Amino acid sequence: QVQLEESGGGLVQAGGSLRLSCAASGRPSSADAMGWFRQAPGKDREFVAAVNWAGSTYYGGSVTGRFTISRDNAKNTVDLQLSNLKPEDAAVYLCATYRVGSMRAIPSRDPRAWRYWGQGTQVTVSS
Repeated sequence: QVQLEESGGGLVQAGGSLRLSCAASGRPSSADAMGWFRQAPGKDREFVAAVNWAGSTYYGGSVTGRFTISRDNAKNTVDLQLSNLKPEDAAVYLCATYRVGSMRAIPSRDPRAWRYWGQGTQVTVSS
């Protein structure tokens, strides 16, 4: 069983920045992908970004160029730098991980593929 704990959410003005962090329990595995999703009230869970063990990164269309995901394999952590935030970015941000199979495999954008989830951290953006 993997436990994930997020931190770093909060209230920020439009155009501002936040950094989210997520720490996973257990021993790091090169077969695992790590990523971030978000969910706003009344909406489906949305893919934000993911990274595989090799360091290849993948982003959702609405955040490309504004958000940056990074991973520390030794520490089993994944961070998400949010920049130029917009009111529509407000949501609960959830960290997730699953066994994607190999260090270079492309992570799925479908939340149903991801096995382990954190509790989430709230990001609020004021206009």
